[in-house]
Amino acid sequence: MMTRTIDILHRHRVSRRDALRLAGGVGISGATLGAVRPGALATQQPAGAAVPIEIIDTGARLPTEEVTLRWISSGPGPKGIFLEQFFAAYQEAHPNITVAFEQMPWEEIGKIVPLGIQNGEAHDVFQIPQNVPSAQAVAQGWVAPVEDIIPDFAAWQATFPPGAFVQGITGFNGQTYTIPLSSNKRYDTLLLYNRSYLEQAGYDPMSQPFTWDDFRAAAKKLTEQGAGQYFGLILEGKQAPRFGSFVANLAQMAGARAGSDNIDWQSGEYVYTSDQYLAAIDLLLAINADGSFFPGSLSLNAHQARSRMPQGAAAMILQGPWNIPQWKQEAPDFQFGVASQPLANSGTPLPLGYNPGGANHYWLYVQSEHQAIAGDILYQLGTLETQTAWSLITGGVADPPIFPEAAAAAVDQLGPEEQKTVALFEEQLRLHPNPEVRNPEVAQVNVERKALQPDFGQVIQGLFTGQLSDTKAAMQDLQDRADAELDRGIEAARAKGAQVSRDDWVFPNWDPTQDYTAEDYAALGQ
Repeated sequence: MMTRTIDILHRHRVSRRDALRLAGGVGISGATLGAVRPGALATQQPAGAAVPIEIIDTGARLPTEEVTLRWISSGPGPKGIFLEQFFAAYQEAHPNITVAFEQMPWEEIGKIVPLGIQNGEAHDVFQIPQNVPSAQAVAQGWVAPVEDIIPDFAAWQATFPPGAFVQGITGFNGQTYTIPLSSNKRYDTLLLYNRSYLEQAGYDPMSQPFTWDDFRAAAKKLTEQGAGQYFGLILEGKQAPRFGSFVANLAQMAGARAGSDNIDWQSGEYVYTSDQYLAAIDLLLAINADGSFFPGSLSLNAHQARSRMPQGAAAMILQGPWNIPQWKQEAPDFQFGVASQPLANSGTPLPLGYNPGGANHYWLYVQSEHQAIAGDILYQLGTLETQTAWSLITGGVADPPIFPEAAAAAVDQLGPEEQKTVALFEEQLRLHPNPEVRNPEVAQVNVERKALQPDFGQVIQGLFTGQLSDTKAAMQDLQDRADAELDRGIEAARAKGAQVSRDDWVFPNWDPTQDYTAEDYAALGQ
């Protein structure tokens, strides 16, 4: 359970000054959290390797004529490798059905999906853009419920683990609109590095995690070592949300008690102006001032930054576990390491949080003419056998399967980098509370809320580029705007009959070092 490793998480905090002290040295936190014995890792199944996928007869009434179902997914990435293999098997089992499968970066999803909805020509199955709340997509009639198209839905749904289906996340108004194909138990700022470059510089972050000071010093030293041929760190600076991930994840593990919405669940208040958030921004800006970032970072998206690592352009990158299977497939000679994200210089790290309701949600276009096919495919994707294949093909950590049994069945076939990542996620992640789980009517607030402009990531991006210069003022403005918009959304939802209040965002019994369970929700007395 989560208490297995929590003993090393002493409950201290980091001040802005402590977080950025430049004296170097390894703190207690750096010597413990994130260290895994390399000898405990074994290599087996290569990522992306072909795995048999069985297509079963679900009882769905499928067409007999030639038809094409259009499916769009974020990517490219490990889940795309799996889906390509799955759709090949599906088409072999149903020769009259063609699945036109496309992968695009999230920024393109954000353009293509709304345009398709507007023109009445959306893909049959798609992912909702990251800047569109799923509740809003439901309310605006983009998507259709799936419970009537997935065969034997109730019995099939009952095989999923608790917390996989959550009203306000996967369901709205008592209906189920999507299924989670993977778990949220992951974070996207792992330290991934060129082993040759770091060994030459004398670093081994897999066994000795970097403190913030170590990380900055290493980035500078590696840049000097590269002598213009490579740089210490590369960043996907074209994608503003990635700046937010950098700051939020480092700050939260440094002691900022917050979740994915940058809210302290105990108080219900935003933490943008906390010492830890300000310190993480200072660290980012200091690394930039040192000249340690790859010069073209601001023009790169995540895929482009990731692809430059095997080319030798940079020594380190903070990204997610999906890099691991991609590099193993696309650059098998690239020798890389996996380590914890950098840890605060002093104090003790807190675990990061992840949300219930899973990840990799695919949604059915309300005007799709191939709903029976979509329902049959979704059923297949939600079986233990297919989930196990998912785990093996994606590498087991990029998108952890929603079925724990599937993850367990595949773990012995994972390579050392994947097993290191699994160990880190077990140690460094806890299930957080969620207002929509507590009160499904919170979903109406999310429909009413408008995206902040500039948002969190854009503010950090502006500070990084010099468009903004006063960090404290910029973050105070962001916090004030976030507070005002949440309050406005609550009032707008209440005006339409929703029974919600700011109290729905307050969880006084939240302990960030423990999973927040059904018992904890019940203890709130609501």
